[in-house]
Amino acid sequence: MASNESNSATTLAEFSFAPVAIVHSPYKQKFAIPRQPGLVTAAHGKIELLMDAPHQQVLRDIEQHSHLWLIFVFHATAEHGWKPLVKAPRLGGNKKTGVFATRSTFRPNPIGMSVVKFDGISKMGQNLALDVSGLDLLDGTPIIDIKPYIPYSDSITSATSIMAPSAESTVIDIEFSDGAKQQLQHCSTQYRDLPLFIEQVLSQDPRPAYKKTNLQCQEYGMSLYDLNIRWQIQENQCLVLSVEKH
Repeated sequence: MASNESNSATTLAEFSFAPVAIVHSPYKQKFAIPRQPGLVTAAHGKIELLMDAPHQQVLRDIEQHSHLWLIFVFHATAEHGWKPLVKAPRLGGNKKTGVFATRSTFRPNPIGMSVVKFDGISKMGQNLALDVSGLDLLDGTPIIDIKPYIPYSDSITSATSIMAPSAESTVIDIEFSDGAKQQLQHCSTQYRDLPLFIEQVLSQDPRPAYKKTNLQCQEYGMSLYDLNIRWQIQENQCLVLSVEKH
C-alpha cells in the first residue's frame, strides 16, 4: 500500500501543462488590475489560441455560452514563491490569513481562475482569438484551460463569505482635467470605451489598502493599453491629470 501511495505521489509531481492560449489585455502592470473579474465591464481583451489542434474544432459551439472560465498561471509573480499566511486586502492589508482562504497570487501552485464575458471570435494573424470583456488579467498571462460558465451549477445563490460578503463599495468622485479631456479625444477612437474604462478602474480605488487612510493628496500612475494615466486623489476626490502615450 505504501508503495502505491509513493507511485501516485510521484505521478502527480510530474504533471506539466503547456499554455493553450495567451491573454491580450489592456492591463500592462499588476497595479490597477481589479481584484475580481466583472467589476470593470469596460475592460476588453482577447484570448489568442496557441494550440496545434484546429482552432475551429476546439471552439465549436462555444457561442452557446455567454461567459467562460479561464484557468491561468500567475506568471508575473510565480518566481516570488509563496507563504502559508498572506495579507488579504479585504482585511485591511495588515492582518494575515491562510493562503487557501484567499485568492492571493502567491500560491503553492501559481494557478488562478477567472470568469469573463464572451463577446465573439476574431482573428489575430493566423490564430483565432476569443473576444472577452470584464477581465482582470495581466497582459501576456498564459491560459492553461478554457471552460464554459454554467449558470445552474456555477452560481450558488446560497453561498456565503464572511471575509468578502459583497463587492467593496468605495465611493470616489472622478473628474478629468481639461488637459486629460483633450488627450482623451485623440485616444478614444483607438480604444473602445476608454473614458468609461478609466473611470471604472479608478472607481475600484487601486491604491494599496494601507494608503486609503491617508488623507493627504497622493499622485499615482498606471499603464492601460499603451497609455500612461496619471491621477491624484485626496480623500474621495480623484482627478485624472493626463492620458499620454508611452
